[in-house]
Amino acid sequence: MKNRLNKSFMNKSIIIAIVTFLWMAVACSNQEEQLRHRAAELCQHLPHTDSLEQSKNYLTPDFYAILDTLFHLPNHEAMDHEWLHFFVTNNGGAMTNCEVLSVEQSDPSHALATIRVRQTWEDDSFDEENDMEEHLLSMEKVNGQWFLSDFDHHRQDCIRHIEINRKEQNLRDAISDYLVREKGILYRQGDVCIPTLLMVATEEIDSIQARVWCETHLYWYDIVGDTLKAISGGTHSGCMTIQQKNEQFLVTNFEQTTDGAGNEASAKRIFAQHYDIYQNIHSHHDVAEAVRKEQLGEYIQRHHLSIRYYQDYGQEAVEL
Repeated sequence: MKNRLNKSFMNKSIIIAIVTFLWMAVACSNQEEQLRHRAAELCQHLPHTDSLEQSKNYLTPDFYAILDTLFHLPNHEAMDHEWLHFFVTNNGGAMTNCEVLSVEQSDPSHALATIRVRQTWEDDSFDEENDMEEHLLSMEKVNGQWFLSDFDHHRQDCIRHIEINRKEQNLRDAISDYLVREKGILYRQGDVCIPTLLMVATEEIDSIQARVWCETHLYWYDIVGDTLKAISGGTHSGCMTIQQKNEQFLVTNFEQTTDGAGNEASAKRIFAQHYDIYQNIHSHHDVAEAVRKEQLGEYIQRHHLSIRYYQDYGQEAVEL
């Protein structure tokens, strides 16, 4: 009798184990299918410059904040890295088609999807060899829903790029403030004083000090309607020493090239190994004007001014 009970109990245990195993297998299969479906959905909302806001509900809040900051960097800083290329697909007529190859869940709130991406042109043509790539899409579960949290493990690259840009912007702001304060008084003053900065080279002295070699053009403008009219200004080139003090960046020294006959000799001495770069910038007026136009646009955007043009005396107005 006892043996019969033991066998009956063992049979029931085996059945329960099999049922549990099958249930777990089905549950895992369903979970994987749900993750695949969600990964495919997230693929359709990978942000680029025109769709970042629409992608907000598909990104974790912190990842959205990183990309939002990245996309609002100055144009010449934001898109100069290959790892950002994917986020600006659909530019130039290319369309993105994604296929989820696999999904692996590392813990209850994190998963990694491998996706195959094909770039298709407007006429549906594509290059089988060159227009298809595999990427990694990281997913994180927040409040019961899966969101995009990283792409090809480039989240840290994005953060690092933002930090570098912010430091460069702090240096630029320190230089601009110094020029307006110390050099702006040398010229006839108008409504606003806006420098154009052409950076030649930057070198860190230590954790709180840096040297910046640059050519700068300082302009005073009157605001007439929607136009900045230049009324005075000048050029100041050389090497600035900038120090960080209590989270502020300040110019502590400016070794400037001399005017007149001694200009070339002083430039060679001050710019030293950077002289060729400086000379190339210094001798191309079109480069300086392109930078001026871009930086004026950034200034106007940052200060919310209703300006559309800038104009030098005797010249045609230039649209920003």
